[in-house]
Amino acid sequence: MKVILKADIKGVGKKDQVINASDGYARNFLFPKNLAVEANNENMSKLKAKQDSNAFRKSQEKEEAKKTAEKLSKIMLKVPVKAGENGKIFGGVSAKEISELLKKNYQIEVDKKKIELKETIKTLGVRTIAIKLYEGVVGNLKIDVISQ
Repeated sequence: MKVILKADIKGVGKKDQVINASDGYARNFLFPKNLAVEANNENMSKLKAKQDSNAFRKSQEKEEAKKTAEKLSKIMLKVPVKAGENGKIFGGVSAKEISELLKKNYQIEVDKKKIELKETIKTLGVRTIAIKLYEGVVGNLKIDVISQ
């Protein structure tokens, strides 16, 4: 019997996947626990519509991410910090600070976890960092760390 899973079931399949299950397993376990529905024409068309809307939403999000990446490539973010005479920074510039400055100065919201910094920036100067905006979309941001 073909069924559409409503939830992830370990060893069986993922949510919204169409699988072949034995009649007894489907009727005695999956249906009573509301883990699956029968894969008839009505349910298959609902699944297709849901998958189409998810694909459309994902394409919209990817387009937004591409636009944001384009904006980021044109920005030179100035980060004022307190520094010593030899160019060493007191503390460092973290991904959180970069995220807050982008939001404050350019109204671009980027999650600090998506900013790829191996470690905090501890020297003055210009550098380019990568920001993962979406699956397969990476924006490059130029940062100029300047002394206050």
